[in-house]
Amino acid sequence: MRDAFEQGLRESDYLNRQDIAIENRYAKDADEISRAVNDLVTLRVDVIMTTGTPASLAAKRATSSIPIVAANMADPVADGLVASLSRPGGDLTGNTFLGPELSAKRLQLLRELVPGITRIAGLQHPGVYGERTMLNMLIDLQERAKQGGIEFQAYDARGPSDFDAAFEAMIKAREDALLVFPSPMFYVNYQRLVDLATAHQLPTMWVFREAVQAGGLICYGADIPDLSRRAGIYVAKILRGAKPSDLPVEQPTRFDFMINLRTAKALRLTVPPTLLVAADEVIE
Repeated sequence: MRDAFEQGLRESDYLNRQDIAIENRYAKDADEISRAVNDLVTLRVDVIMTTGTPASLAAKRATSSIPIVAANMADPVADGLVASLSRPGGDLTGNTFLGPELSAKRLQLLRELVPGITRIAGLQHPGVYGERTMLNMLIDLQERAKQGGIEFQAYDARGPSDFDAAFEAMIKAREDALLVFPSPMFYVNYQRLVDLATAHQLPTMWVFREAVQAGGLICYGADIPDLSRRAGIYVAKILRGAKPSDLPVEQPTRFDFMINLRTAKALRLTVPPTLLVAADEVIE
């Protein structure tokens, strides 16, 4: 993410300037995020760039005077971060990884790759986003699945200690496939989740490419590094005098569609030629 962010600064002719310094802070949980944001506010930085909704919410709570560029938000309107995508208002803008019809596309691709499925599980991280955002994501998937004659059941995991129980419940319920919801916690622990999906022989749709590179079956989602690059461009604009309220929140325009053929073979799945042609990358 940092490399992509710096690429955006470089494209804006800012990274090579001698009068810019980047203060990096990393956090694993809510407490660490709050401490990191408060530290940056104390330093009186010119712009705060955050990644993900939890960090963006913490930054918005911590300051009302320092401009914030938030990359990879879920639904910034539903989460109360901005007034609207086109006119954010306030001191925060950035981009979102949620795009129109993503749920429908993920379900479509999963059905093409795993024909005949009648039950799909969803692994969600309760509370990672605002209540309205979480509900909207869940209802959208439920409705899309119902339209296709598929029964959809959500399973919760608030932390890595819940992973084993969630997968055991899925297997007990005889779920045909799994769709993993977006969550920074799932991203950080993607290898463990991939290992569990592999151990239980559960075909899984991911929202980030790293999981497929680590042995996951398929992914379809926003190009996260590209959103970080776009955030770098916005930071440069603000450093040149632009106001966050005048910069619309961007939606994703580039998406990752990857398939792991080795994993498909292990699951005894035949990948249709149409998917192979459409995929951005195929791991053989």
